[in-house]
Amino acid sequence: MAALCESFTLCGLGPSGGVGLGGGLLALEPGPDPDHVLLTDRGRTATLFKVSDQKPLGCWSVKHGQIITCPVVCNFETHEYIAVHDDKVLRIWKNQDINLDKVFKATLSADVYRIHSLPSGGPVVLFKGGGVRTLDVLLEAPQQEVENVISDEVIKWSEAFMEGQQPVLIFATEKDGDFFVYVQKLKVNSLHKYKLEQQELSKPLSFTAYLKNQTITLLCLYSNDSVYKVLIPLRQNTEEEEQILSKSLLLNLSVSGSVLKGTSFVVLDKDHIAVLGSLAASGEESKECLTIWNTKFQTLQTSKELPLGTSGQLWCYEEKFFFTHGKVLTVIMYKCETSSLAAAVGKLKDSQTPDVCSFINWNTLGDEELVVSFQSQQSVALKSESRMTLRSKRNTVAEVQPDASSVGQLLLNLKDASTTVLEDELKQLMSKVQMPDLQATIGCVITALINRCKTNPKYYPQNFLHHIVQTQDLSYSLCPDLMAVALEKKDLYLLQICLQRFPDIPEEITYACLKIFLSFSEAYLQTIDVDLESVICYIDIELNNKEVKTEIVENGFNAELEQDIWDTKMTKETRRTGGSEFCPVGPQKAALLNAVLHSAYSETFLLPHLKNLPAQQAVLFLRYLYYLYVKCSEKINTTLPGTGSPTINQIMDWMCILLDAQFTVMVMLPEARELLSNLHKFVRAQVRFYSELNKIEGSLQELQRRNHQKDSQTYSIEVLELI
Repeated sequence: MAALCESFTLCGLGPSGGVGLGGGLLALEPGPDPDHVLLTDRGRTATLFKVSDQKPLGCWSVKHGQIITCPVVCNFETHEYIAVHDDKVLRIWKNQDINLDKVFKATLSADVYRIHSLPSGGPVVLFKGGGVRTLDVLLEAPQQEVENVISDEVIKWSEAFMEGQQPVLIFATEKDGDFFVYVQKLKVNSLHKYKLEQQELSKPLSFTAYLKNQTITLLCLYSNDSVYKVLIPLRQNTEEEEQILSKSLLLNLSVSGSVLKGTSFVVLDKDHIAVLGSLAASGEESKECLTIWNTKFQTLQTSKELPLGTSGQLWCYEEKFFFTHGKVLTVIMYKCETSSLAAAVGKLKDSQTPDVCSFINWNTLGDEELVVSFQSQQSVALKSESRMTLRSKRNTVAEVQPDASSVGQLLLNLKDASTTVLEDELKQLMSKVQMPDLQATIGCVITALINRCKTNPKYYPQNFLHHIVQTQDLSYSLCPDLMAVALEKKDLYLLQICLQRFPDIPEEITYACLKIFLSFSEAYLQTIDVDLESVICYIDIELNNKEVKTEIVENGFNAELEQDIWDTKMTKETRRTGGSEFCPVGPQKAALLNAVLHSAYSETFLLPHLKNLPAQQAVLFLRYLYYLYVKCSEKINTTLPGTGSPTINQIMDWMCILLDAQFTVMVMLPEARELLSNLHKFVRAQVRFYSELNKIEGSLQELQRRNHQKDSQTYSIEVLELI
């Protein structure tokens, strides 16, 4: 039995996706860790992602004018990355490398088709002419001559395996409508060529293979909507140059009058395969979907419709499917159990039902699917309960839980309801739902609301969205369209609480929030409600030409007097022009900017966006960061008072990345030069102060040690001379 489980978005693929994948995805390969994948785009960039966090860990690009021509792979033995750009130029680097121009480079003598990295056999390089080399052998003499094994044939697919300690490479070629298969054993330099048996009026579209018991099982997806199996034994005694490979029908991709036009497929286990394609019934429009088939019993086990379309590519690692869906890269987990006839036809008893994941990807559901999807969602959750549950307990749960179809049906009934009626009904629904259906209900509700906002621009349930984000533990990946709609509607308060509560916001969205916060005037911001908890305890503002200043003096420490001692002139200039006495923005804008400072980010992926920040907004943001920096320095513990106030580390990190992104612009702007100068003087004064503290550190430690030795009950006056 097979089932599709939880799904989520790994990254965006649009022109401004923020991870270098605007040109589309070339390939996806496993990374150095089981939770890592390596993405190569159809251009210049390779990106390493941590799948469980949906966060990029590293990104590398070749220079403009260069193109990565085969998938980037990881050398599992050395944890290095290997890329080929412009067909012949080999690059090898490690995680800590940033600039690919400075990493190892070798120009090869022939064009590379693909590099396969084996966990215990090292990387294997397949050239377009059919020649094969291990990476170690190739690096000994990069310009060594590589033989042409194939003539006028084009490689369509390749794969590599380990047979014991020996790497084995298989690749398929095509010439004038005929398909050939080559099997190469590297250590013994053995090459066998086969011709694939022709199929009348159809041809192979996709290949996959696996190795077991010294036999390669080659599966071929044909254009006649069928999957064929070919067995290729590794041990060959015949000297015949070209053998004909006979094939046998493994699976017909048809069910109940519907035919699946497959584009790519992968093997899950000995009884299951997954096929990505378009499912078409007679007289109906075809729909792209992901399907899992049982090859043993010739049945369709499960399917998932993909209304936004795919690129036709499908990858599978660590019980996860990866494929493009619309403008995002989607991940779907799956489970495959031991195949049985009862499971194959859907008649498995409840007691035998596997505890499959009960999460539905609501992002891909339309309104008409909500009822069926939520009903199936609840049935899975209820079936996963133990059969030993007491009847009284089941009755209690039944009283609390809504009816299986009530949630989806309610959303459809409320499709055209007024905002007030909709919010009241949904609040009642949310109060009734208990775990394990809570997250499913939240996803269903948010998706329905966002879809309605998209179809009806005048509709926007602002108060309810605020309530649901504030009271529920959500994440960006659970409702990726929510912040996009909030940006479109300019709902600044919703953006603020999302930034405060969502742990996985992409850098592109963080930048968009920063830009929109800085773009609004102070007068407009005073008319809207935002959360001021993070600013009310420290901000200094000037209203009606009167100073309203809140300041906390700790342990007799006065920052202004201390700063006079360090650099009197610097203090006066800073107070007058640097914006450290009064906050350069109002409390509303300061609170919004604080939410941005709290958002997690990767410097590698945020930096390109910050370079696009308008100059005046960048200067204003830097002034505010400088103001916060001075405020933190006034306190002995360098901590701003209040709830949710930014930390000194957050302030300095943002200041550094902003200066990295905008330094050239800052230097050229007259109004920014003085700010940079004051910032430099203030930092220099702090360095000088801490340097003086370091000089007396030994004396202070000695004083502390001597105090510990004294009898605390004895009164004495002792004069210590600090030399």
